[in-house]
Amino acid sequence: MVKTKPAPPTGGKDDIQPQDRLEFLASHGGPFFALQRRLNLVHERNLHTGRRILVFVTVAWAIPLLLTLPTLTSETPALKAYLTDPGPWARFFVGIAAFLAAEQAVEAGLRRKLGQFVNAPLIAPASQGAAILALDKALARRNSALAEITCLAFAAVSAVLAFATFKQLPSTGWAATVAGEAHHLTLAGWWCVFISIPLFIFLFVRGIWRHLVWAGLLRSIARLDLRLVSTHPDGKGGLAFLGEYPNAYVLFVFGTSCGMAAAVAKHQMQADLSAATLTTIMAVWLLIVLAFFAYPLSAFSKPLAQLKDRTLLTLSALATTHQRAAERKSLGANVVARDTKEAEQTIDPVDLTKQYEQTRKLSSMLVNRNTLLPVAAAALLPFAIAGATRLPYKEVFSVLKKLLLV
Repeated sequence: MVKTKPAPPTGGKDDIQPQDRLEFLASHGGPFFALQRRLNLVHERNLHTGRRILVFVTVAWAIPLLLTLPTLTSETPALKAYLTDPGPWARFFVGIAAFLAAEQAVEAGLRRKLGQFVNAPLIAPASQGAAILALDKALARRNSALAEITCLAFAAVSAVLAFATFKQLPSTGWAATVAGEAHHLTLAGWWCVFISIPLFIFLFVRGIWRHLVWAGLLRSIARLDLRLVSTHPDGKGGLAFLGEYPNAYVLFVFGTSCGMAAAVAKHQMQADLSAATLTTIMAVWLLIVLAFFAYPLSAFSKPLAQLKDRTLLTLSALATTHQRAAERKSLGANVVARDTKEAEQTIDPVDLTKQYEQTRKLSSMLVNRNTLLPVAAAALLPFAIAGATRLPYKEVFSVLKKLLLV
């Protein structure tokens, strides 16, 4: 969605301020949003997060629970099995709730970060038209019906895989009954195959796609002429604020990690999981999460590195001129390479040492451990909780601490 602010009419289109239109509402747009709006679940100006969490969690988690109630009078009641299975809790209760809650946080966080490009302003006037084109392209991708159909395709594949998994369960549970070689899905199992699991996967893949759209927008902005300054107090040319955007995805990462950690917890119920294996799983997952967010931010490393290099060369040249002037002023002449024309120049010596040192310390990397610590914690905490159900708490805490402080 693009919002425009009225500009005072001056009679020329060159007076239009295109940067006023830089607004990327990450959770709006697309067929799924339109469907929710028709169902009065969302409003253009209000995502109604609490209402949607209640509806979606009821559909995905509570209805299968109700479908297990008829088995209470049987020899193998499925209600207890459902409530003690970490999968439904992690995916259909916590996971889906986290995905929906994340939409509000992501939209607000990305809006603030993109708005800073306008407030600073960081985009050069000559590049503002290109910024609008990049934004329009990102909005078209966000609203793409084909993209959401692809998300539905992933959800359908997950339903097929879930059906195959339930049909291979070794014993009777809440999802399937097993008698000899015959496997029959329960009502709760069928509901999860057709509704709960596809809904979880759809929300997950849709969230991934929309982040990739945002990543493409950031990489497009990184190629524009940006009004960066090497001596900015943030140490990153004025772009340090952007390195914090992944924190808007804390809930989304937490929901995803809950779904994956549930698989680890289920594996622990069937076989022992060593601390070394858990450490490997957590380390690999942490690297994937960090790379996921480092990808769009890495595009700004090139302009920052160029800024640092060009500024240092410029300062070095100016420092030579001013320091030679200071030398002539104090000694009466330059010690080496004396030049009559240079001596006739009247230059007030300026100390560029502080500016040079600030530029030399400029970092071209927007990603660092401190800014991504909340996301890293959200990625690892569910695995730590799953591991603590079987492994000593101190051992799991030690692994978590080491990975977060690496």
